[in-house]
Amino acid sequence: MSSKSKSKDKNYKKSERKVKKAKREKKIEDKNYDLLILGSGVAGLSAGIYAARYKLKTLIIGKDMGMAAEAPEIENYPGIYGVSGVQLVKKITEHAREMGAEIIYDEIENIEKIEGGFKVKTSTNEFFGKAIIYALGGMKRKLGLENENNFIGKGISYCATCDSRFFKDKIVAVLGGANSAATTSLLLSKYAKKVYLIHRRESLRADPTLIEKLKEAKNIEIIFNHVVKELKGDKRLEAVILENVATGEKREIKLDGIFVEFGYVPNSFLAEKIGVEICEDGRIKVNEDMSTNIEGFFAAGDITSGSNRLDQIITAAAEGAIAANSAYKYLSKK
Repeated sequence: MSSKSKSKDKNYKKSERKVKKAKREKKIEDKNYDLLILGSGVAGLSAGIYAARYKLKTLIIGKDMGMAAEAPEIENYPGIYGVSGVQLVKKITEHAREMGAEIIYDEIENIEKIEGGFKVKTSTNEFFGKAIIYALGGMKRKLGLENENNFIGKGISYCATCDSRFFKDKIVAVLGGANSAATTSLLLSKYAKKVYLIHRRESLRADPTLIEKLKEAKNIEIIFNHVVKELKGDKRLEAVILENVATGEKREIKLDGIFVEFGYVPNSFLAEKIGVEICEDGRIKVNEDMSTNIEGFFAAGDITSGSNRLDQIITAAAEGAIAANSAYKYLSKK
């Protein structure tokens, strides 16, 4: 393992400990805020920076640092090159705190529309806000196979940044065809003896620069037009059965682990419960100003229909800023 990889893994674990410590230590006496921001990833934190600069009393509530923190390396955020997702999100978190936004880490259980605003219930408390920015992102999409849960932590992973070091000199597969699958494959190639990148289509959807790197890696093999149909193993994952989507032909590949990179399922259910309009793909339908059909309820980041569904760190940050500006304008009229 390179010293650079060790440093990134150490930073990720250190940040996880800080989040857990913050969960134990943070106590808030005043529960009334101008703005409640749900989600402590890039979109929520960026919204917090702008809201605090607008002198809005702002509370950010989240349970982790968001999906961006899982990125092994950031290469497409202007001015920031070669840092891990954890390092970038940590800097944005510090920035939000420095501007005056309060941040707590807790599980959000319910949102209620009340007179004058919203009530948000967490696992330990209740908070009240005149407006909300919903930036809860999504949950990693699973394979959907019957025995999948049996192998979670025993060969199946959804986070390469967390688990790649456990597969040193092993054989692994990455499932997916977009940027996240490409970056996961490249990270694993530094540890694993062999990496299969398995995609159901005949071409990858990743950025050209990432595809070039995949082709240059000597221990990465790309398998097109195949899907995983079966997981095999006793106590741990030992092999997968692949099916050719064109011919139906099946074959077995022996391996030690797979990393699922099928995108995510939007965490929009709490918003949907109070009547926020949801798109067919589960995202929150937003206007150009990140407002929704519910007055005082804004959304930002990968959870929304905005930014042409590009789902990048830079678009999450931009939507957070726009949502905060819109919330400020809304509250200024109250």
